[in-house]
Amino acid sequence: MRNIRLLIAFDGTGYNGWQRQKFDATVQGEIEDRLALMTKEVISLHGAGRTDAGVHAEGMVANFLSESRISCPTFFQGLNSLLPGAIRILQVSEESPDFHARFSAKGKHYQYTISTDPVLMPAERLYSLHVPLPLDEAALSECLACLIGTHDFASFENAGSRDKTRPNSRGSVRTLSLADGRKTGNHRYTFSFIGDGFLRQMVRNLVGTLLEVGLGRRTVEGFQHSLAAKKRSTAGPSAPPQGLTLKEVFY
Repeated sequence: MRNIRLLIAFDGTGYNGWQRQKFDATVQGEIEDRLALMTKEVISLHGAGRTDAGVHAEGMVANFLSESRISCPTFFQGLNSLLPGAIRILQVSEESPDFHARFSAKGKHYQYTISTDPVLMPAERLYSLHVPLPLDEAALSECLACLIGTHDFASFENAGSRDKTRPNSRGSVRTLSLADGRKTGNHRYTFSFIGDGFLRQMVRNLVGTLLEVGLGRRTVEGFQHSLAAKKRSTAGPSAPPQGLTLKEVFY
């Protein structure tokens, strides 16, 4: 059996997330179906994580096992010719048997884009959140600084994030090495997060709560209280999915 690794970019707009589902189109399902056509095998594709409906990726990693002798360049060319334009394979390589896209990952980089333009251009509506109001950048920076390091992020964890009965689990504790927000254009503000792992909708919940601070609806102290409380009810709403992109997975 060969262990094949894929680097994948996709526009998540038309998909009900990454994970294969019985009736809805998903990114995993699309790729597995094309791999089955190429290899004549039933393929199980293992992704580095599960993105929600509407979330995008520039650096998703996945792997699959196959007895096929199809070369990596042929997988690359064949998949890109068979897949819809919203999904592109950027790299194909053969890995050692012990490589697993999810369990071998050491960290991930997520980015969330805000458009502060008074009028949102149509081409941006599926790739950013429209917030046509000034943001308090100093307050946001203060909140972001307190996220760096190891914390219990239970306040920003949605239900179903993890198996809470699993022995020796690290629970909702994660370590962020980067939590940054800055202007990346005249009318664009971008949040960036790098961590050793992320809970379900953690980035979207962080952004939703940070935006309350940026818009003056929550104080910096209120944000810090939410982080310390370890209760989802103390944090803000989840930001919509379209502004979120998985930029890179680290190994």
